Amino acid sequence: MIRFIKRKSLVLSVAVLVGTMTGAEDALANGNNFSSIAGNITESISELPGLLTGVSYMLGILLGVLGILKIKDHVENPSQTPLKDGAIRLTAGGGLFALPIVYEAMQNTIGDGTTVSAAELNKVQFAIK
Repeated sequence: MIRFIKRKSLVLSVAVLVGTMTGAEDALANGNNFSSIAGNITESISELPGLLTGVSYMLGILLGVLGILKIKDHVENPSQTPLKDGAIRLTAGGGLFALPIVYEAMQNTIGDGTTVSAAELNKVQFAIK
């Protein structure tokens, strides 16, 4: 039984390796290089800030509501529910709700949204004596 499992895992490893190598050859044959792959990745994640903004707003509102409910529980029964539980949720919710605004302010401060080109090396000199 153990030999069968080892043999099966070896066959699976070889199949994965051959599939990976074949895929790499196909990618190179189609003219894909590192530059085009990096461009595709950059294009694919261009909508990520919008998604993070939506998730941040939703989680901020959720934590705010949960914080208010915890404070309500504290008012009804102070010995069972500490006030810090509601305050922590309200603080975290406020931080998440403000995150997109802070991100946009940071982006406007650092740059105007244009891409930065990579530095180019034009000349190298060595002064050896």
